[in-house]
Amino acid sequence: MPRQLKLFLCAVQFLTRVPAPSFADFEPDWITRAARYFPLVGVLVGAACALVLLASGQVWSGALPALLAIAVGLLLTGGFHEDGLADTADGLGGGQTPARRLEIMKDSRVGTYGVLALGMVLALKVAALTVLPLTTAALALVAAHGAGRAAAVAVMVLQPNVSGPTSAKYKPAPDGVRPGELLVAALLGLWPLALLGMAGLAGAAIGAGLALMLTLTARRLIGGYTGDVLGGVEQVAELGVLLGVSAMLATR
Repeated sequence: MPRQLKLFLCAVQFLTRVPAPSFADFEPDWITRAARYFPLVGVLVGAACALVLLASGQVWSGALPALLAIAVGLLLTGGFHEDGLADTADGLGGGQTPARRLEIMKDSRVGTYGVLALGMVLALKVAALTVLPLTTAALALVAAHGAGRAAAVAVMVLQPNVSGPTSAKYKPAPDGVRPGELLVAALLGLWPLALLGMAGLAGAAIGAGLALMLTLTARRLIGGYTGDVLGGVEQVAELGVLLGVSAMLATR
């Protein structure tokens, strides 16, 4: 099997619950090398959500198609990124020192900050999708999922990893994600935004702004990123895209 296909399947295995083969020659740095394909996995997850949105929109109106589409995304990923968002909110919001914040983020229990952050982000996504025409909402879902993973890969390149070596969900290779791999990730994840025209540009701007805010907050409070922070970045970037597109193209 070609190496690039193996790396793509590693990305699928790491980011989703979709069955993927294991490899006898697996090497620890493959997850880092597979980061270039994280946005492509996001686009595919978003496409599955979009199909559910379009199909359910033929039967129901209102918020139900959007809720079903979001639910499918949660099933496909096992809430992987959402778990990171909740842990990040708990850690950054509840700790008084960097060490304590990291300790809270490792705790499997979800606290008040995590529940509120997760509930608000999911509710805002549904609300943003509901005000869009059905086909536009479907395309926005694909764009949001791809852009969210691309934002996470950008953080992996631009910020230091501060996860503990034994407890981290993501253990980077010594040389980290390379700039060329980020370029591939951006190309694979951001092209759906172009199909949305100016609305896609607005979504990209808001998504990048929210991701930057969370990244800088994490840098200030814990010194860099963890796997949980990457999940949080993905989620707020995804939300930002949907907010930007809905601000431009919402039906009145």
